Amino acid sequence: MSLLEEWRQAAYNSATSQEEYDAFWNNYFLLEKGIYESLLSAKRAVKGTIPSLAKKYKVDTMTMVGFLDGINDSLKTPNPIETMDEETELSLAYDKEKLYYNMVEARAEWLYTLPQWDDLLTEERRKELYKQQKSSTTIVKDKKIGRNEPCPCGSGKKYKFCCGKN
Repeated sequence: MSLLEEWRQAAYNSATSQEEYDAFWNNYFLLEKGIYESLLSAKRAVKGTIPSLAKKYKVDTMTMVGFLDGINDSLKTPNPIETMDEETELSLAYDKEKLYYNMVEARAEWLYTLPQWDDLLTEERRKELYKQQKSSTTIVKDKKIGRNEPCPCGSGKKYKFCCGKN
């Protein structure tokens, strides 16, 4: 079983109680926040193996695997998370805008409101990305056609006698 499969099995274990599940994720989110605080403050791209990254951020190996699973879509070059092992060289070089956008999409307010973002993206740009992400999931319904209005197909008949008949 790959490290990623082990992480996903532990993280999404349906045999645990709701209380255990909530405790697991609350603990993970605290650790994740700490990693992001450090990562967003770093001046250079962070690289290393899973054990070296786990040691650097003071977390266990499985937590680091979970973090890598979460950040992978926001990296400049995604890591081979499906096949990685403890010897795989990984890079955490992230795309700032993509990472911020993905945090908003994940509704991870504890991450996209971190003060470290002030040095990376302007407040205006963060607002734009936030709005862009929120509008990408907004469903806009077309105006409903009234029964006695002209049919939109252009036949000249009332909607109720044309396309609205069915």
